[in-house]
Amino acid sequence: MNEVEHCGLRIERLEQLIDKAVELTPASMKEVVEALQSLRGIAKVSAVTIVAEVGQLSRFATARQFMGYSGTIPSEHSSGESVRRGGITKTGNAHLRRVVVEATWSQRHGPILSAVRKLRMKGLPAEVQEIANKAMHRLHARYVRLEAREKPKQKVVTAVARELLGFIWAIGVSVEKRHAA
Repeated sequence: MNEVEHCGLRIERLEQLIDKAVELTPASMKEVVEALQSLRGIAKVSAVTIVAEVGQLSRFATARQFMGYSGTIPSEHSSGESVRRGGITKTGNAHLRRVVVEATWSQRHGPILSAVRKLRMKGLPAEVQEIANKAMHRLHARYVRLEAREKPKQKVVTAVARELLGFIWAIGVSVEKRHAA
């Protein structure tokens, strides 16, 4: 029992340190952290991890480049007219990939706007809220569609995670542009 209490106190202390670190970051990064929390499956720790691992999302010209950075794009072995695609490359940022894949598991549940997400979305720009709502519906539909085709669960989650990265990129770029203006 003491060990469980000790772990609980350690988690609280670490969360307080994360809150302090977020307060010390530049305003544009702080806004991106807040905006990313509007996405389903991404809370404060996940949002901070994404921003810490990536930095400015606008450094990627397209969402596909961001997906490539995470290593979630399929490998390709092509020669002439022959095109063969394989599993994901895994050549990108493993920590980012792990966090996004974990966040993706929440997409298997129906697209319901919970009270917690409503609270997180309060005060965010309308464009960010629109992207987050679109993501919630689209990612759940993709999860259900791939699962109906009897794909293995991990492949389904990885494919949906790749698409979630696109929405993360869209929100990040939107917030960074807004802050720069």
